[in-house]
Amino acid sequence: MNKRQIFAGILRYLKPYRLLLLFTVLAAVAVVAGQLLAPFFAGRAIDCILGANDVGWKSLALDLIGCAASAAGAVVFQWPMTLAANRIAYGVLADMRNDAFCKLGKLPLSYIDGRAYGDVSAVIVSDAEQFSDGLLLGFNQLFTGVLTIFGVLGVMLGIRWEIALVVFCITPVSFFVARFISKRTYHTFKAQAEARADEAAFADEMLAGLKVVKAFGREETNCAVFAEKNEALRKASLKAVFFSSTTNPSTRFINALVYASVALVGGFMVISTAGMGTAFTVGNLSTFLSYANQYTKPFNEISEVAAEFQNALACAGRILSLIAQEEEPSDEGLLELGRAEGEVAARDVAFSYDKQRELIKDLRLDVKAGMRVAIVGPTGCGKTTLVNLLMRFYDVDEGAIYVDGHDIRTVTRASLRENYGMVLQETWLREGTVRENLMMGRTDCTEEEMIEAAKAAKAHSFIMRLPKGYDTPVGGEGVLSAGQKQLLCIARVMLCRPPMLILDEATSNIDTRTERIVQEAFAALMKGRTSFVVAHRLATIEASDLILVMKAGRIVEQGTHRELLARGGVYTQLYRAQFGE
Repeated sequence: MNKRQIFAGILRYLKPYRLLLLFTVLAAVAVVAGQLLAPFFAGRAIDCILGANDVGWKSLALDLIGCAASAAGAVVFQWPMTLAANRIAYGVLADMRNDAFCKLGKLPLSYIDGRAYGDVSAVIVSDAEQFSDGLLLGFNQLFTGVLTIFGVLGVMLGIRWEIALVVFCITPVSFFVARFISKRTYHTFKAQAEARADEAAFADEMLAGLKVVKAFGREETNCAVFAEKNEALRKASLKAVFFSSTTNPSTRFINALVYASVALVGGFMVISTAGMGTAFTVGNLSTFLSYANQYTKPFNEISEVAAEFQNALACAGRILSLIAQEEEPSDEGLLELGRAEGEVAARDVAFSYDKQRELIKDLRLDVKAGMRVAIVGPTGCGKTTLVNLLMRFYDVDEGAIYVDGHDIRTVTRASLRENYGMVLQETWLREGTVRENLMMGRTDCTEEEMIEAAKAAKAHSFIMRLPKGYDTPVGGEGVLSAGQKQLLCIARVMLCRPPMLILDEATSNIDTRTERIVQEAFAALMKGRTSFVVAHRLATIEASDLILVMKAGRIVEQGTHRELLARGGVYTQLYRAQFGE
């Protein structure tokens, strides 16, 4: 995203907070007014002291009271201004994070599959945090800084335009320096954000697979790879910080020129106008020097904000880019499938993840309601891809898949997926209790129904042995074995009792004895339901009504176990590979 698009996106998120934003601006005006009035009253107080015994005490007292009241007013309005700015910044942060996280559920799986999980996580967590920090800094310093600059110039012009003109002539130099540096810091901070995300993604990946890393002795190799990524981040950070840190001393040098010019010109004016009716007094000079400090201070703050804001913009660009990603086509106007009978057909289906590399081609399939269908074949033949197409995680490139005569692209994804129960080889349980995980698909189920499903999956007995039974948290290593987690996933599907099932190596993590028991439970569950079973162990699918043998993305054989063995084709080769002659 370019900067214009990023700014437009930020303004869109600020829109709901426009009243708070207006209050922040008004509070900033009050703060700046108090800060500008204090030097004015201080300068008048100095002019009340004319000599050793010549002091206008009454005027001096009034001016000192005015100075104190102005300073107090600035402090009083500073607090609500900061509070409002905090609410805006953290409100925008929360809104962005919510939108980004919810967006993940609406994106096609191809977006997630094509990126490291750690990279996506870094966008939602760390990049969003960096953006909110820059936004907060901008609210707290940018508003008051800009108002102070224009306010000081206005007051200076009202008191003595000659000195104001000197200040005004030097100001563009500071703007030029700040702009010159900030243009370069955006690209360096963008590179830093990308390097940080790359490092976070690698660390997340290695942490998730730490057992495999240790098993293959890849610790030193991974350390070397991490060191390279860490070095890339160090260089990017050093470059970004170097460019951003040059802003402050550069603007301070310009600010010193402003102060020196005001002191020099003002000193000459005090001497040259002494005794005149329009004299430039020592009090006026003191006021102008205070204004010069106030005028130059915002440039230092704005230069710091500008550098930090470039980092915030780079991070905002990444999170807004995620939010702006094209979603899956809307289901609006599509049919609600209702409870399906379970008749599935595929006609001339073609699909590939990489359009340059063919995967599934000319796939045809006819499955009657209630059939138990097994899908077998060598690794990479397209078994899991077929499951992805049946569930419409991906849409076909050519042809069509039908459920009960409906092209699945004409029905809503939610109604299609409600008709499928899926148990995968990789177990996934959310952070929470056993009960919460079992009820994920049916939050309205009764206690009796949940226990019945757990018993059917042969999970009830080990659940009751857990410290808190069904209320035991499942997080943490050692609480549940891999097999027990798999049984919970099976029980979760049994509780939903959908009309169609997809079992992708669903018993791969269960011992042989338990597998036999669970297979019996599955047999009862699959009775009368259309079932697709992806299996490598052929012994588990011998009783299937139909076995689909896939090779290179095509169904090369189909039939019953006995029919396929009699043909002596690919299935026979797979069977002999497992069980011998």
